[in-house]
Amino acid sequence: MHYVPDKKILEKYADVMVNFALWNGKGIREGDIVCLRIPDSARAFVEPLQAAILKAGGHYILDYRYDNGRTESPTFYEHAGDSQIDFYPKDLILEKIKTCNHMLSVDSTNDKNLLSGVDPEKIMKRKKGMKFASDAMFEKVHAGKLSWTLCSYATESMAEEAGMSIEEYWEQIIKACYLDIDDPVARWREINEEQKEIRAWLDGLKIQSVRVEGEDADITIVIGDNRKWLGGEGNNIPSFEIFTSPDWRGTEGWIRFDQPLYRHGTVIEGIELKFEKGIIVKYSAKKNEQTLKSMIEIPGANRLGEFSLTDKRMSRITRTMGDTLYDENIGGKYGNTHVAIGMAYKDTYDGNVESVSKQQWEDMGYNDSAEHTDIISTTNRIVTATLKDGSEKVIYKDGMFTFGE
Repeated sequence: MHYVPDKKILEKYADVMVNFALWNGKGIREGDIVCLRIPDSARAFVEPLQAAILKAGGHYILDYRYDNGRTESPTFYEHAGDSQIDFYPKDLILEKIKTCNHMLSVDSTNDKNLLSGVDPEKIMKRKKGMKFASDAMFEKVHAGKLSWTLCSYATESMAEEAGMSIEEYWEQIIKACYLDIDDPVARWREINEEQKEIRAWLDGLKIQSVRVEGEDADITIVIGDNRKWLGGEGNNIPSFEIFTSPDWRGTEGWIRFDQPLYRHGTVIEGIELKFEKGIIVKYSAKKNEQTLKSMIEIPGANRLGEFSLTDKRMSRITRTMGDTLYDENIGGKYGNTHVAIGMAYKDTYDGNVESVSKQQWEDMGYNDSAEHTDIISTTNRIVTATLKDGSEKVIYKDGMFTFGE
């Protein structure tokens, strides 16, 4: 029998997701339609989420998934030919995006290594074919007509992979999401205001580039013009990171990552990347390098799409969880630094996103790709910003922003 958290915990969790995370920290409105993307392993979370939506006056469409948000099993990849891997019911998928006001996804699996025996080339081919859906979704997001969020529902398999008991794993979720207090929604709104202050400070500095230095990194990342910093506002729960979309063309240097990357049923460890003129020119991994290679070979995935920092004082996550959602928000001793290869989030543009043409996005160095993969390090790093006036300022050290110093 699978472990199920206390009913009150799940009710609080659902309350946070529906009444804070959606609509960018404001919660759903009466009459809103929520698409619930839930894998079978999180079935105990279905009814609390449904109840929270209905109590708020909303409607839901249940999008029940096979595992960890996937619609494909190992059997699919075993028997599907090229035409079947490329097949999608596009009209159905696009109509669902058109109908819904919100996408609420739950990250959960009963087998972290479910697709470990599948040819990564097939998985990446399938992923590339779904780009039309993410493009349609973010077009609606940028028009202010759709919000999205993501959370995790822990299973014994996820806990075992992280070297924890299921009770310990859920304790991390409960603390990270403030489900151990009376009113977690109110606390998340306070955190949101704290993050707004840091973002406003970073925006006000007019940063042109950042240099990340440490024992395992010496890399310069050009931020570029017309950017703003984002973070919080419910797009992920938990979310303590502050990030932006850099001008991919200005990335120079090398960086290693001490955290494992769980991707498509495979664990990639010991990743190192070297950039020249914005392109990954050399890469390596101590484990499952072939999967890393398959990711990087996706068009646009050999460039940066995101640069992010997490302040350790804000996060209650104290250890590696084996889940990108949590690991990219880890606090611990030194917070975390992470980058994403692949797609850049266009809502980091400091202007009207809908008015920008495809050519203008390219001219500003916003990367485009079917891939968006966060890779994380929790080692000690100093981040020095070069400002528009040519001066330099340390903006992050010892796992903390220097805001207020």
